[in-house]
Amino acid sequence: MKKSISYLLLTVTLGVMPMVWTGCAVTSGRETAGQYTDDKAITAKVKSALVRDPNVKASQVNVTTYRGVVQLSGFVDSTFAKERAGTLARQVQGVVDVHNDLVLPTGRTY
Repeated sequence: MKKSISYLLLTVTLGVMPMVWTGCAVTSGRETAGQYTDDKAITAKVKSALVRDPNVKASQVNVTTYRGVVQLSGFVDSTFAKERAGTLARQVQGVVDVHNDLVLPTGRTY
């Protein structure tokens, strides 16, 4: 009987220890389903705002959202368009921060 209890305790301990050491790697550092859905909604709202604005060519701007932080990437025709895209993204409800990585094609000065 004592051996059975010892084996049971050993099995449980060995089964739980990996979760303790990894912080339950299934969810560690990843979004929950709710956060993922929120991020998709934010991305859609930012893209819609960019499409509605005549100063930004929305088809050239990539929008990615992770935990409320929006990243804009791609090319724009002017500094004004870059700044405008960042402003529009910041105005969307739920946006925590904006990383505006939009670039101007080389050789252009505006």
